[in-house]
Amino acid sequence: MGNSYAGQLKTTRFEEVLHNSIEASLRSNNLVPRPIFSQLYLEAEQQLSSLEAGSRADNEEEEEEEEEEGSESSSPVSYQMKPPPEGCCTTDGFCQAGKDLRLVSISNEHIEVPSGFLLVGAKSPNLPDHLLVCAVDKRFLPDDNGRNALLGFSGNCVGCGKKGFCYFTEFSNHINLKLTTQPKKQKHLKYYLVRNAQGALTKGSVICWKGAEFRGRQPSSSTCSSTLFQLPESSGLSGSTSSEPLPAANPSAPAGTQQTAAAIDHIPSTAAFSSAVYNGKESPKQQLVKNNLSALTRPSVLGTLTNSGPPKKRHKGWSPESPSSTETWNLQLNPQAPNRIKNDGGSLSSLPHSALVGPASSPMVGSGEPVSVPDNLLTICKAKPVIFKGHGNFPYLCGNINDVIVSPLLYTCYRNSQSLSRAYEQYGASTMQPISEEMQLLLTVYYLVQLASDQVPLIEDLEQIFMRSWRESHLSEIRQYQQAVPQTFPLVPSQMAAVTSAQLPWLAGLAASSCNDSVHIIECSYSLAEGLSEMFKLLIEGKLIKTNYVVIICASRNRAIDSCIVITEGDIDLLLEKFYQENQGHISSSLSASVNKPTALNGTGTAACTSYEIERHQIRPFQLAVAQKLLSHICSIADSSTQNLDLGSFEKIDFLICVPPSEVTYQQTLFHLWHSGILLELGLEKEHLTKQRVEQYVMKLDAEAQIKFKVFLQNSMQNPHTLFVLIHDHAHWDLMSAMHSLYPQTEVSTGLVDRLLNCREVKEAPNIVTLHVTSFPYALQTQHTHISPYNEIHWPSSYSNGVDLYHENKKYFGLSEFIESTLSGHSIPLLRYDSSFESMVTALGKRFPRLHSAVIRTFVLIQHYSAAMMAVCGLSQMKNYTSVETLEITQNLINSSRQCPSGHGLMVVLRIPCTPLAAVAYERLYNVRERLALEDNFEIILGNPNSGITIGKHFVEQLKIWQKIEDVDWRPQTYLELEGLPCILIFSGMDPQGESLPRSLRYCDLRLINSSSLVRTNLEQELGLAAYFVSSEIHTEKAVVNDALESDPEKLSSTDDEEIATEGSTSEKRSPMKRERSCSHDSASSSLSSKASITAFCSEPSPPLIAAADTAKSPHQALSNSAEETTNNYERQKQKIDKGAQTTISKHLPVVTEQLDIKQNIKSAQISITSSSSSPFSSSSSSSAPAHNSFILQTSQCSMTKASKQPPIVFLPKLVYDIITSTDSSGLPKSSSLLPYHSVMWASSFRPLMSKMMTCTEQSLYYRQWTVPKPIHMDYNNRNEGRMDTFHPRRLLLSGPPQIGKTGAYLQFLSILSRMLIRLTEVDVYDEEEININIKEESDQYYHQPGDMWPDLETFKKMPFDYTIHDPKYEDASLICSKLQTINSEDRSMSRRQEDMYARRQTTRMRLSKYAAYNTYHHCEQCHQYMGFNPRYQLYESTLHAFAFSYSMLGEEIQLHFIIPKSKEHHFVFSQPGRQLESMRLPLVTDKSEDYIKSPTFTPTTGRHEHGLFNLYHAMDGASHLHVLVVKEYEMAIYKKYWPNHIMLVLPSIFNSAGVGAAHFLIKELSYHNLELERNRQEELGIKPQDIWPFIVISDDSCVMWNAVEVDCSGDRKSDYTWTERNVSLKQILQHIEATPNVTHYALIGMRKWSSKTNSAEIKEPLSCCHVHDFIMLNVDLTQNVQYNQNRFTCDDVDFNLRVHSAGLLICRFNHFSVMKKQIAVGGQRSFHIKSKVSDTPVSISPAQYICAPDNKHTFLAAPAQLLLEKYLQYHSHRFFPLSLKNYSHPVLSVDCYLNLGPQIAVCYVSSRPHSLNISSSGLTFSGLLLYLCDSFVVASFLKKFNFLKGATLCVICQDRNSLRQTVVRLELEDEWQFRLRDEFQTANAKEDRPLFFLTGRHI
Repeated sequence: MGNSYAGQLKTTRFEEVLHNSIEASLRSNNLVPRPIFSQLYLEAEQQLSSLEAGSRADNEEEEEEEEEEGSESSSPVSYQMKPPPEGCCTTDGFCQAGKDLRLVSISNEHIEVPSGFLLVGAKSPNLPDHLLVCAVDKRFLPDDNGRNALLGFSGNCVGCGKKGFCYFTEFSNHINLKLTTQPKKQKHLKYYLVRNAQGALTKGSVICWKGAEFRGRQPSSSTCSSTLFQLPESSGLSGSTSSEPLPAANPSAPAGTQQTAAAIDHIPSTAAFSSAVYNGKESPKQQLVKNNLSALTRPSVLGTLTNSGPPKKRHKGWSPESPSSTETWNLQLNPQAPNRIKNDGGSLSSLPHSALVGPASSPMVGSGEPVSVPDNLLTICKAKPVIFKGHGNFPYLCGNINDVIVSPLLYTCYRNSQSLSRAYEQYGASTMQPISEEMQLLLTVYYLVQLASDQVPLIEDLEQIFMRSWRESHLSEIRQYQQAVPQTFPLVPSQMAAVTSAQLPWLAGLAASSCNDSVHIIECSYSLAEGLSEMFKLLIEGKLIKTNYVVIICASRNRAIDSCIVITEGDIDLLLEKFYQENQGHISSSLSASVNKPTALNGTGTAACTSYEIERHQIRPFQLAVAQKLLSHICSIADSSTQNLDLGSFEKIDFLICVPPSEVTYQQTLFHLWHSGILLELGLEKEHLTKQRVEQYVMKLDAEAQIKFKVFLQNSMQNPHTLFVLIHDHAHWDLMSAMHSLYPQTEVSTGLVDRLLNCREVKEAPNIVTLHVTSFPYALQTQHTHISPYNEIHWPSSYSNGVDLYHENKKYFGLSEFIESTLSGHSIPLLRYDSSFESMVTALGKRFPRLHSAVIRTFVLIQHYSAAMMAVCGLSQMKNYTSVETLEITQNLINSSRQCPSGHGLMVVLRIPCTPLAAVAYERLYNVRERLALEDNFEIILGNPNSGITIGKHFVEQLKIWQKIEDVDWRPQTYLELEGLPCILIFSGMDPQGESLPRSLRYCDLRLINSSSLVRTNLEQELGLAAYFVSSEIHTEKAVVNDALESDPEKLSSTDDEEIATEGSTSEKRSPMKRERSCSHDSASSSLSSKASITAFCSEPSPPLIAAADTAKSPHQALSNSAEETTNNYERQKQKIDKGAQTTISKHLPVVTEQLDIKQNIKSAQISITSSSSSPFSSSSSSSAPAHNSFILQTSQCSMTKASKQPPIVFLPKLVYDIITSTDSSGLPKSSSLLPYHSVMWASSFRPLMSKMMTCTEQSLYYRQWTVPKPIHMDYNNRNEGRMDTFHPRRLLLSGPPQIGKTGAYLQFLSILSRMLIRLTEVDVYDEEEININIKEESDQYYHQPGDMWPDLETFKKMPFDYTIHDPKYEDASLICSKLQTINSEDRSMSRRQEDMYARRQTTRMRLSKYAAYNTYHHCEQCHQYMGFNPRYQLYESTLHAFAFSYSMLGEEIQLHFIIPKSKEHHFVFSQPGRQLESMRLPLVTDKSEDYIKSPTFTPTTGRHEHGLFNLYHAMDGASHLHVLVVKEYEMAIYKKYWPNHIMLVLPSIFNSAGVGAAHFLIKELSYHNLELERNRQEELGIKPQDIWPFIVISDDSCVMWNAVEVDCSGDRKSDYTWTERNVSLKQILQHIEATPNVTHYALIGMRKWSSKTNSAEIKEPLSCCHVHDFIMLNVDLTQNVQYNQNRFTCDDVDFNLRVHSAGLLICRFNHFSVMKKQIAVGGQRSFHIKSKVSDTPVSISPAQYICAPDNKHTFLAAPAQLLLEKYLQYHSHRFFPLSLKNYSHPVLSVDCYLNLGPQIAVCYVSSRPHSLNISSSGLTFSGLLLYLCDSFVVASFLKKFNFLKGATLCVICQDRNSLRQTVVRLELEDEWQFRLRDEFQTANAKEDRPLFFLTGRHI
């Protein structure tokens, strides 16, 4: 070899290796720590987890090996030696200085060997029988694995003493090797030289150059995690299994003492590939896998240790077409391990892998006659015998060699023990003899004999035995070189006698005689071949059934012994079978007994778990908020001017939910739909709902989807008044374009979403809204998306600026929360990876480059679970064949049902995307479970997306008991229904399809997810499986703990000696935030040693922290403690705890102590101890309970309950873990910057990075800008084609984290959308009984018959007027008294208290009839022309017309403005030349038309441009009518915008702050003026003035519907009648009233206000003479001289009614008609706000402040004086009229007006007009007098007619102070009334606002 590489330093790793070396030196107990530079020169090939297994040094050594073999197998290349110097010695065996180097010559001479050098023997081609002694630097020699030799050479000549040979070429010349080929140290340095017992130098073991031992090329070796004799397991998929090494459980641990040459642990992985073999044949599922994986690799390769080429030397039986015998030797997983704790604290020694698998026919091991392996060996034995070569020669094997396994492990162990003395010899020891071969074999037999039945031999143990034996025999020599090495075994100072080869068989047989034939000795005379043949014969004959080990010895006097050891048992399935046989009669042991417990417990009614509950459908605040956001977006679409959605035209909701073709998702959606009650709520189904009916609303996107979807489309076309919502759930699932499908078009399911949801019918249907719902919306957010960014709804955030927006009782744990748990300072992370699993998979991936990584990962994990189950069931030796993580999962699963009296347990999700591999995993785990008798302990479920859930009958019965289901045929159909079922759910399918998991989910094992092609959607949806809700109060605790830890670290760290060790089984798990954080996120590299894991996984561990005094006597040691709990608390166990304190705590501390964090000090502990009520168990345990009772409570707490209070733990592949937990410079997780979806691509590589601060909306905009769909994406063709945009107007996207409740949200959305449509067709109408019924005149006289349709004029004139107000809106108004009424103080006791005046008025919800009035939100086809949306009329095309008339009372001309749309101009008369408005056309009294309403309708309104009910099209039933809106000037523009096709009368600006009285006043005066104009105009046409129609309608803007009572008087007696009330059109009512005989004789005509409580008495009299309100017909001709008070804000209709009656005019109310008034929360009287004129800040002003003394510096109010007056009198009139309070028999006399003085004061109205009708006041004494703005008709003589009580009070109200004085003088008030200066007041207005003035006085 050339020397250019010698000493080359790999500087890139220097700092890392230096650091590791220093750390290792500090930690190491070894005699000689590994030199730093030996690490730097060499790649550490011992760790398979390293990715540098194919390093340069490796390759170079292999090249050397190839060159050497090539030189042997072909003609040698001539090599010219450098000629020796003249005069030097050239004799063979001597150096050039002439010194003898032959071993036989100098064996007894003292040779000085420098430190670090070893004596080796070199072979000279000219002296084949001699060895030449050389001193070589051991760093340039290999270790026992054939590794770690530095390149190059450094040696000394032991003859002449010359030193410093740096080149082997130079050295070979010096010692006269005289080579004809290139000198190579690997070829010529052959043996180590050692001193025997007599001190002579002798040939030792062979130098293990790489590849020299076995010419069959071996894979590179590696560290592994256990050191075992390898027991075979049955073959895997191809009938044979690989023997790959697996990574060390603790790679960073010291590799064992340097004195032993053993350096490598070995665990065979092949069991990882092994499934059960049934009678030597593969199971059907395995064959299925083979067929499905044929595209990946040849079945014969699967599970077989294969190499990429033929062996270096071909031998018999090998051909290029078939695997060589080298390739077919397989070593499989040893299923057993010793059930003991290693004493090395977790350091694992190891064996060389190069000795792991040896070909039987290689030159090194094959000799003598061949041995034939029987053909049917595997079939008969059900296991492959493993033959461990021992000493000497090994025969050839032929025949059925696939059924045996040959291993050189034992041979290597023997050879290593021979080199024990070399570590001492390098320090000068020369008399130490290695242990003899005879003694090695005898000790091996002893060791095998003493093994227990459940133990297997461990190479590590054997090495220790050899070392101990050797040390004992050389104790005195060793002691002087001993450097305080810790003694692994106690030394016994005794000299052992040597064993001869003749004694060996006899001694071995003697030792084996005591073991009941478990060890069988076969002695051979000539060779091992005869012993092997006999062994095979015994196996075939079944005579070795009880034998585990066969030792074959061939010993003769004249040569060395030959030996081998055969293990005849050990297949994992055989071990399972043995376990099954042994436990078959004892199924009710500790594990299985608990399974029957729930039934027994529940059956007897005793302690059963009460914590079980499946969450039924309930809406959380988040879901309601999202549903409302969806509704808001729908309304926005409807309100937009594009008219894309006409909500007003829809009467009901229908829907169809599309889900992926997963049976579980389908059933899950049906489950949610059923329990939501939405079908009944929407009225789609009747009470007796069947599952078949529910299935009509959910469509699985499979082959049958098109049929169901066609029905949906037909329904949508047939029902235009139904809004159909098409919900596409899990919308990211299939976005394949139907046109650009990668698959044949015959594949129905491909591109189905595109074909169905994007079809033309859906896009164009005006009554279909599409809602896409997904957790991963990225693929729907591209440049070509159909969805507008304004139609995206994102799930809201819980917090905003630290404020909790939605008070949820549960906290959601999603991706961000899982990532947060991995950050420093948090609890044990919820995201983890398994390093030992990853290392093993990496190693196997290198071995099998043609084998798909999914296959490798799957079979390794299957074996981990199999071994873990066996370990938990008592085969604890199996724990070394699984990872700590898998053991934790398995133990918690199996023990979970034991901790609950009802047997509730945990769910473990094992995600295996490949369906065939999932089937194999199911088959394998199912078989292992059956063999372990666990079939009633937990279930294994194969979750296939294409099929339903299948579970055993036993578990079905358990679920039915827990869920109280009586249906005999019930089976769980969703994973949610598996709540509490202990199970492993093997979740298959390439992608999750929306399946939800129950709260009992504890572990989510994602180690097998595909991490090769990572896109954001795939990654997040896999992690979405673990998304979870936990109780939110947990995290409140967490925050407190964290604050304590962070706020005062010094104080906490100073209490180390006082820390409390807590038991971690319950609250530790309950609060994930309080668990102690481990050093790493994987157990293998954490601080846990193997001791901890063994302690954790023993079959019946006791609670680890019971006080020391109680441990021994505790009767609860069998209580199971989970692996996870022990893992979490391992560091706590290492704390020094004061025993007394701990005992005290254990005895007296209730379970609340488990809630304490490890770092909390005693003070905080005492606080928690005293407040035991904070413990969830405080109700059932007292503080004095002994410790073990506390442990009973803890351990028996239901595991499912604990699991539901914490998020699941997720195990990830290392690559995925790194991506998830790593962040970019902005702190954004790296996964977020991945390509969002596989069918989209980046628009440009030059794009900005995403930011951590991006909201969901900003992320959407980012993807919309920077991603484009690929041609296979369904949005690919959605491009601009001359249109403004590509967005579909009725398509929405709802996105939210997985498992957060989107299904519930969209179902709730359907509910509130339906309710809104109903609300659009429903209104809240006032539903109040008439008031003051008891004050009505009780008379038996009825003036009309119940069936009379119209009033008789003469009869009606005889009817007395009912002064009393009955309208319930005036419940808080003053009662109006008349002579006819007898009033006492109790009559008004039923009225509301003053504090109830603002109480909500009673309403009821009514469905809008087809005759209702509507607001601006109503749109329908019929209304479009009426509303002005007809294309014939230009929007807003209307003209403004001035209309002036004079009115003497106002003293000026009034100018009004009409806004008249073009479509309504036919109602008016215009002058021909100038188009000036002349009049409004009026019909004739005699006109009769069914399609015409004669009376113009006026509706005064303010503040209700949106909500006012001005659309009378349906109410009028299409009849032609004239409708005028009366609006204030400042509101003209907004009303005109909303009602462009309505006529508007705009009041003058002086009325902007006026009340409704001004509107009524102007309407009436305008109408009379118009009547005069029309009479004049039509008189010219020959029409009499009295023939012009004099009526107008004045309607409130809240009149919504009208009703008519139909009376049936067909009874026998005249008085008998029945009546029904129904909704009718306003047209019918108005035409009926307009047809009243002598209608023009009536001044006012009205109707009842509707009430559901109307009784027959009110209907019996069809007509009344009383007050009318809200909707009236006014005869403007008769009421010419009766005006509305234009100043009034309230009660102006009552005031006007009294004026009309006192004028002798008739007021008629039709009791058979009623009007419904809608409750409108805005506008109307509410638009008047009384506020301070000085300050703009809203200040609450009480009514008492509405008046003040004149000239007072009072805060003036910005409100009309009249409004302040009316409000003040309503609430504080008792200050003016103290005698009138509740004095109803002595009312206040009110002249010419009615003012509301409040409900506790009665008034008596009188008119001062001559000839007016007034009540008779004789006999009435009044308690007060109210004179309001008196006109000239009020004179002193008029007032003197009335009698007043002494002390009665007077209130005079005038416009100014001057008028006040004039009125007092003119009316001679001072004659009877006494006035004081201080009794003068004014309203609290500024002078410019013209306040009103009051003067009060007392009657003398």
